[in-house]
Parts: sequence; C-alpha cells; structure tokens
Amino acid sequence: MADGVWIVDAAPIRAGGIPLPLRMTVLRLSGGELLLHSPVPHHPGLQRAVEGLGRIGHLVAPSVGHWMFLKDWQTVCPNAITWAVPGLEGRSQVRRSGLAIDAELGDQPPRVWANEIDQVLVAGPVFQEICLFHRPSRTLLLTDLIINLEGDLLPVFARPLARLLGIVAPDGKAPLYLRVLLRLNYRDTVRAAQRLVGFHPDRVIFAHGQWFNRDAADALRRSLAWILDEDRASARLSADGEMSTRAPLRSTALAGVALAGVVGLFVYLRRSRR
Repeated sequence: MADGVWIVDAAPIRAGGIPLPLRMTVLRLSGGELLLHSPVPHHPGLQRAVEGLGRIGHLVAPSVGHWMFLKDWQTVCPNAITWAVPGLEGRSQVRRSGLAIDAELGDQPPRVWANEIDQVLVAGPVFQEICLFHRPSRTLLLTDLIINLEGDLLPVFARPLARLLGIVAPDGKAPLYLRVLLRLNYRDTVRAAQRLVGFHPDRVIFAHGQWFNRDAADALRRSLAWILDEDRASARLSADGEMSTRAPLRSTALAGVALAGVVGLFVYLRRSRR
C-alpha cells in the first residue's frame, strides 16, 4: 500500500448476523522488523509470505475485539513481542485462551517505535482501541473506530441492520453501540478524534470494509463527524451561556434510544429467519 506497509485481507467472520471482512496490516519498522497489526488467522503459507518481507518482531492486539488469532501467531513466532490495549490481559476469555501479553499500549508509543509511530488511545466503557499513525508513510491504522462495509456484498437480511448501525460505505463510521459507549467518555473521545484528524493521513486502513486510499483526511473527518461536529455545537452552546454538557448528554440519550431500536430490530430479524 505504501513503502513499508502491506495489508492482508482474510475471509469474513460473522458478528451479530453480519459478515465482517478481516484485515491485517503489516508495518516494516526502520530496523527491519515487522509489526503485525490485528493479525488474521494464521496459515503457514501466509506466514512464509510475511516473513519474506522481514522478521516478525511485534504482534499487536489493537482493540478489545482484535486478539482472537494472536495465540497461533505467538506459537510460531515465539520471539515476537505481543502488545495489547490496556485491560485486555485481565479479561476472562483472554486468560482462558492462554494468550500471553508482554506489554500494554497507551497514548505514548514505546521506545522501540517512538521515532516512527504515533499512538492515540480511544476509550469508553468496556471498549479500548489503540490507533497507530505510521509517520514515514503517513498511514493511520484503526480497527473498529470505522467500519465501512460494501452494502451490495451483504446478505439482504443484514443490510437494514448494517445501515442502522451506520457501517455501510461510503458513510461508514463507528457502529452505533460503540458511539454510545464513547460518548460516555465524551471529552477524551473528542480529544482523541481531534488528534487523529490532526495527523492529516494519506491513507486510513481499518479492519472491516473499504479503507480510505483517496482523500483519506477528508474521509476520516466525515467518519468522525458524529463526535467532532457535536463538540463544536456544544462549544457554541457554551459560548451562548448555556451548559456545555447539554448537547453531548442529549445526543447520548438519543443514541441510547436508537441503540435499543437496533437491538429490537436485530432480535426481530433473528426470529424471522428461524
């Protein structure tokens, strides 16, 4: 995709009845080691192809939902360092899997790649995602903060739910339930979104759906408008002498109502298929 940047697209998995394509991004660091961001299922042929680019030195679980395939990569790459979002190691499912996490990632990058990668932590209740900005290629790596599925490739029954969740191209964004969670950590989410937009990336690669290879900075800004535009509206209210928290609280309540509707629709669709 760029100098030192590759992607691997894998077969979709099913999540709530929606087929989600999977994507891993490979970065080659300045020292020659490879970083595997959100590893897809391991296959010996895939491993050989990746190792043709360099030695696998780092495995990254960039969000709470993107760690399921790391254990197999750990087994075949015993010298690689496994990095994860804060709190992932303590989850019971992770402990039962036997996944060993060597270090956690936060807003500040570790020394091993601090000279070439910036990091942003996006966090809400029960959700954490580490976003990486590869400065040499001006590539931003996300996982679930943007989902941008091709509607025509979705099963007919799944399309209404995907559209309600807001994850259909070209207008994909964080799914509705995730936007609700992140609004509960409103100010930190706004700051994180502002930092991401401030990178002005040439491309934005994420784990599910059509990534942004053209006009990436503008596309990123549109996908984050749900929080950035709301923050500007809140600031205007504050300037007019009203409570600055009123807009985010109101939108969170509305989003909660919308989420309840999405859950109800999902249950209805599941029952109708039986």
